Amino acid sequence: MLGPMDAPQTGPMADSLDRRIISALQIDGRASWHRIAAVLGEPERTVVRRGTRLLESGLVRIGAMEARGRSTVVGVRCSPGQARVAATALARRPDCVFAHVLTGTPDCVAELLCPRDRLAGLVMDELPGLPGVVETFTYPVLRHVRTIREWHAGLLTDTEIDELRGASSKASAPPLTGDVLPTGDTTRELSRQDRLLLHALAEDGRCTYDELARIAGVSEATARRRLGALRREGRVRIRAVIEPTLLGLPVEAVLWVRTPPSRVEMVAAALTQSVHVRYVSFITGERQILVLGAFPDESALYDFVTGSGWLGDVMLLGVSMVLTSLKRGGMLAPWL
Repeated sequence: MLGPMDAPQTGPMADSLDRRIISALQIDGRASWHRIAAVLGEPERTVVRRGTRLLESGLVRIGAMEARGRSTVVGVRCSPGQARVAATALARRPDCVFAHVLTGTPDCVAELLCPRDRLAGLVMDELPGLPGVVETFTYPVLRHVRTIREWHAGLLTDTEIDELRGASSKASAPPLTGDVLPTGDTTRELSRQDRLLLHALAEDGRCTYDELARIAGVSEATARRRLGALRREGRVRIRAVIEPTLLGLPVEAVLWVRTPPSRVEMVAAALTQSVHVRYVSFITGERQILVLGAFPDESALYDFVTGSGWLGDVMLLGVSMVLTSLKRGGMLAPWL
């Protein structure tokens, strides 16, 4: 019997306006429909109707995740028939950001948020205890170059992106509302009010400030101020979680790149010039760069891994295709 994971990784593709609305939500998941309509130059009623439909359908979800600890990429090789079980166990961890089942080796890959003082326990005790695991590979992330939250499919102009991020030079421009990477101690415990805000946003990243205030038992002004502070500190990341298929990019792949140390920065910078590259990180290990990409078809993936200019500085390139995704942006796949 086929389960949900066995279903073909295809789905509806949005039209051009829906895709631009999705891209706007990727820039700032809490941007108002009024603001999105103004930036995109579309009637507000149309944007409200389209955006609401996308959210209610579950095709686009806005969630929040607390940035607690440092990122660590985990690869798992499983005994035959156990990739589903092991990947699900990884995805259900509250510290898991993403979890994908892959072709080749490893059988699945995930990113976990783990304080460095807990890394030994993760490697020696927790990961070997996963069901069906034969071998694990652990690669602490030294630096993110691009995360899923910063990726969009090239459907917005630079001006539109700046306006959504509040980077306009106009004096009346709104303050920066996008999230940043953590700037301080992410192991510090959040206050009860902050944790209540986070729990509410994890369920619905577009909760109004009035709703957040009632949930946290504070004033609306306090809820607005506290959430703004958490986002500026990088403690809370709010993101739009989508299936790339929705943007016409159904073929996903994971690339493991080895390059001379002196060329790592240049290769990473070149990778981020592609709209198909969703994620780039420097990791430990013999292959220093991890890449997640999404492409319109396998021919486009082939062209990317055989004809790109940055390949001249690459010593080794491993390519795995994503069979299914169990978690994105800290949010479990709906069928889980």
